[in-house]
Amino acid sequence: MIKKIAILTSGGDCPGMNVALKAVVNSAINNNIEPYVVFEGYKGLYENNFEKISKEEVKFIDRKGGTVIYSARFPQFADLDIRKKAVENLKAEGIEALVCIGGDGTYKGAARLTEMGIKTIGLPGTIDNDISSTDFTIGFNTALETITNAIDNLRDTSESHNRINVVETMGHGCGDLAINAAIITGAEVLSVPERKLTTKQMIDKLLASDSKRSKIVLVSELMYDDLNKIAEEIERATKQETKVTILGHIQRGGRANAIERLLTIRMANYAVKMLIKGKTGVAVNIVNNKFQTKPILDIVKMERPSKQKILSEYDEIV
Repeated sequence: MIKKIAILTSGGDCPGMNVALKAVVNSAINNNIEPYVVFEGYKGLYENNFEKISKEEVKFIDRKGGTVIYSARFPQFADLDIRKKAVENLKAEGIEALVCIGGDGTYKGAARLTEMGIKTIGLPGTIDNDISSTDFTIGFNTALETITNAIDNLRDTSESHNRINVVETMGHGCGDLAINAAIITGAEVLSVPERKLTTKQMIDKLLASDSKRSKIVLVSELMYDDLNKIAEEIERATKQETKVTILGHIQRGGRANAIERLLTIRMANYAVKMLIKGKTGVAVNIVNNKFQTKPILDIVKMERPSKQKILSEYDEIV
């Protein structure tokens, strides 16, 4: 029986990380397991920066965005000597298992620790929804809501001023945020890694659009070198003022919405149950509304699923 576990958040933060932290702490204590938190992810493991935590200390953290135990990029964790020190720190404290909340990089770190005798389980925490083993990641739903609200606000002012807006979302090579936001908001043009448009294709779609005043061109990040140049070309071709709005890190902040919180609490509780049952080196996924686990090493090798179906739905709906 596991007596002590630790929880860390790693990589880019997202709404819901604090919800997951609270839920893991509560579930652990309810199962007579002592929970510890690691500050600043794998960097904190190496620097021995962790401490025991109580239910009272996490009572209200689910109402906050970000991660109260902080996060840090720590590529040095790929070094075996660094990992050995991290394992020594865990064993010195008597910590037998680790709950790792984050994306692909977090998962790879967890897999390496499993190989060194530390029980690990992953929770998918990233707004990008780019972990192929799960239908939804923690943070995606709330980030999508943030994007939707931002585009709705842009629609208001664009309608007033007869304006086109080129809006960039995050995604890290995955189009889920942009595709779903385009369906929700009725974006006239959508360009994502799974179906990248040229500037000419964007212009053709705008000229063919039934929209008379406000128009939205929605694109994923890391696809175009200069969106301002694209906006200038659109403005010349359409004779309609065109602005660029890069939503940026606002998508990563804010408290998790109700659906996100419910899903995350249940997912975190499931993770603790799986650790108690002896599952290790796995991550929790939700597939067809059911929780399941899959080996982390298999997850990081998975190809991203096709987006053709949902892109076809966008074409039919908008």
